[in-house]
Amino acid sequence: MRDQQYVSFVLDRHLLGIDILLVREIIRNVDFTPVAKAPPAVRGLLNLRGQIITVLDLGPALGLPLREIGPDSRCLILKSPAETAPLLAAGLVDEEPVGEAVGLLVDAISDVVRPGEQGVDAPPANANGIDTDHLRGVVRLEDRLLLILGLRKLIEEGLGQRGQVARV
Repeated sequence: MRDQQYVSFVLDRHLLGIDILLVREIIRNVDFTPVAKAPPAVRGLLNLRGQIITVLDLGPALGLPLREIGPDSRCLILKSPAETAPLLAAGLVDEEPVGEAVGLLVDAISDVVRPGEQGVDAPPANANGIDTDHLRGVVRLEDRLLLILGLRKLIEEGLGQRGQVARV
């Protein structure tokens, strides 16, 4: 069994995290092009070195407001199903991403968190304003909780329809 690691980030004062093996890269450039008639969570499309990325704001699906772009805003570019297939086969990840080319808009990046021996606890019944349907667990840190997100359902909800993302 591998030592779990999570990329942690801030979203409307909440510390959230996702499995680091699901993240391809983190970019500062959040200059996306809005898409007419898209679901509220679809903030737009981003051209990343010739690849079109659908940029999602997780706020609405989590019961939080839409993000305001600021100097610390970042976009987490997730790995595609083709990139995660070997990881799934090896048992290194247990969650397959939806579709292709998805980026998650966040307020700021925090740290890489390794739960260590304490591990990941079951999600709490009340997560201080976060919709707990999308939580996979919680890691107790020294001064706060890291809420671990389950991405598949969250992304599907954000897209408004199952699997409709930018395809390359």
